[in-house]
Amino acid sequence: MSEIIQSNIFTQASLEQLIAHILHETKQQGATGAEVDVGVNKGFNVMVRMGEIETVEYNQDKIIEITVYFGKRSGSASISDIRPDAIKSAVQAACNIARFTDEDEFSGLAEKDLLAFNYQPIDLSYPWHLAVPKAIELARECEAIALAKDKRIENSEGVTVATSEAWSGYGNSHGFIGVYPVTRHEISCVLIAKKGEEMQRDYSYSVACDADSLDPIEEIANTAVERTLRRLGGQRLSTRHVPVVFAAEEARGLLGHFVGAISGGSLYRKSSFLLDHLGKSIFPKHITIDERPHLVKSLGSAPFDADGVTTRPNVFIDKGVLTNYCLSVYSAKKLGLQTTANGGGVHNLFISHGNKDLPALLKRMDTGLLVTELMGNGVNIVTGDYSRGASGFWIEKGEIQYPVEEITIAGKLPEMYANLVEVGNDIDQRGNIKTGSILLKEMMVAGD
Repeated sequence: MSEIIQSNIFTQASLEQLIAHILHETKQQGATGAEVDVGVNKGFNVMVRMGEIETVEYNQDKIIEITVYFGKRSGSASISDIRPDAIKSAVQAACNIARFTDEDEFSGLAEKDLLAFNYQPIDLSYPWHLAVPKAIELARECEAIALAKDKRIENSEGVTVATSEAWSGYGNSHGFIGVYPVTRHEISCVLIAKKGEEMQRDYSYSVACDADSLDPIEEIANTAVERTLRRLGGQRLSTRHVPVVFAAEEARGLLGHFVGAISGGSLYRKSSFLLDHLGKSIFPKHITIDERPHLVKSLGSAPFDADGVTTRPNVFIDKGVLTNYCLSVYSAKKLGLQTTANGGGVHNLFISHGNKDLPALLKRMDTGLLVTELMGNGVNIVTGDYSRGASGFWIEKGEIQYPVEEITIAGKLPEMYANLVEVGNDIDQRGNIKTGSILLKEMMVAGD
């Protein structure tokens, strides 16, 4: 322990040692069970705006979550200080809470045979040996390319280059301790275009575990320019019911709402429009939705979940039918089911897709709305009501006619899912939910 404190440089071995020390302390203070969740992160980000250095930020932080059990009573405490006295005090605080809380018959650790004792490491750590001066140079170069592309791009909200190295660890009193590293690197470019008195803003970004997988800065700059310029001349629409295509980066949200509706917390609280829908058709028959938690170089991958349970591929929608809920150990116990190793959420969610790219998907839609940005949070998981501010483009004969802004799109999530026409093959790999653009049969568009 003293070596960890003195160096503050973490390795798999030192984090395993730290978790073991905390678990030992919980036992010493009388807990019948305990679990420890550790997150350590270090890195930096730089931002350049109009050629000048706006910010250089270094970060190095850690968070330790300690949960103790006294039978069916539990208590938790969080710390970032790893000195022995601080750990002892945090465990004592958690124990004091546990001794005076009400019993919860569903609380406790995962069964020992579910834990990831033999987990296989996943290649998720690719440190970017990038010095701050080089990061600044990259940001300046990206911004310069963008500003030189078109005279209408006359301002910038900055180009950011960021890199981080992290460790994620979990252990519990069943004897399981697991630790794995992951890296995350990102370049983003935000621009402002002006035409007459009108100004519009848009952006582009690339994010990856491995810096070699990032898009070239020329591509990031050019995409940001294209996205920003095409927003100029935005119009409003009259209220109407039309087909809608969600561009891939916004289509992620549609699947995110689905995950929220099948998550254990929503289900045992009876606050989901998909309550008691297991075995029922939710999507059309050509749709399958599954998770793949062990993909190399994928930011959503993990060898075990937040309960220490071995992650595994799960199929949530099979030929349109809901076949699985998304469950942690606690929510599974509450529902009388088995955990799906989704403590902490899903890991790399995929939806089946067709062979059309976005232009081909617009051709199939023929006339309707392409949504490229959503605003607000008007989604009710209890009722399935969906209403959000949006902007994008009006499409006729499969071609973009003009940009659209200051509109609202509305519908019911059950109907939206049931009326999903096709998913494009333009898969956005940047997030934990991986989907192409999504064409829906019809939504209400509210404007003038």
